[in-house]
Order: sequence, then structure tokens, then C-alpha cells
Amino acid sequence: MDQERWDQQTDRETFPEELADALVGVQRLLRRRLRAGLTLPRLRGAEVELLRLVEARPGIGVSDAAKELYLAGNSVSTLVNQLVKDGYLIRETDPADRRAARLLLTDAAEARLGAWRERRAALVGRHVARLDAADREALRAALPALRALAVNLHEEAEES
Repeated sequence: MDQERWDQQTDRETFPEELADALVGVQRLLRRRLRAGLTLPRLRGAEVELLRLVEARPGIGVSDAAKELYLAGNSVSTLVNQLVKDGYLIRETDPADRRAARLLLTDAAEARLGAWRERRAALVGRHVARLDAADREALRAALPALRALAVNLHEEAEES
């Protein structure tokens, strides 16, 4: 969409704020609803993000994880120590560099992430099903644009 069409089609001052508020609101409500009924101690958001990153990139190092998550290295080290203590991460020495550690999920972490994904999909699925067909299709059509927005935000963060 070119700039002229953006100016004509959208209130440039309110749309970005409304979009950000809607995304944050959905994420906050998802977190709260998923916490309800947990029998295990709650994992913090950063802990879940780290576990999901290690799941996607088994063997990732602490410094690479810190860069990927845009967190300080010592913050990720603290998260790693807690998750190792809780039995969710394995920290092993990197054979290529004995000073570095590689991170791997435990079976308990894989099971917990799998259960979380199933609960999240069921929760979102129930509520999406309550929408009318036009709203469901609008959400489906918005996915590529939301993914592109995430890529743009990620690229800007890497440049700074």
C-alpha cells in the first residue's frame, strides 16, 4: 500500500495505537486464561520464550539466545539457571568450544510446551469459532500482514 492510500484509507494517528492495543489485549487475555487451572508452578513469559527458542533451535548457546530474545546475556543466564534447576533445560558443554554451553530441552519441557500449545490452540479455537464467518475470514486474511509486521519489527531491532 503506498503512502497516499495509507493517508486516505486509515487514520494514521489512531490505527497504529488501536492495533497495538488489540494485539496486547489479546496476548494478555491469552496468558491469563492459560494460567487458570495450572497445576504446575507458572512459568514467566521470558522463560516460555526461552524454552520455545530452544525447542526451535536445539543446541543454541546462551549468547545467541540473548541476542534472539533481545535480552541481556546475564538475564538469559539467570533464566537458564532457573530452568535447569526446575528440570526444563539441559546445559551441556559445546564440543567445539569448551567455554560455551549448548541448551537442550528436557522431556518435561517438551511435554509442558506441547500441553501449552494444545491448550492455547483449544482456547483460541473456541473463541474464533464464536465469531461470524466474515470476522474469521478477516482474521485469516490478516495473518500474512501480521507476520510481515513482526518481520519488520524484528529487522528494525536487529539494526539498532
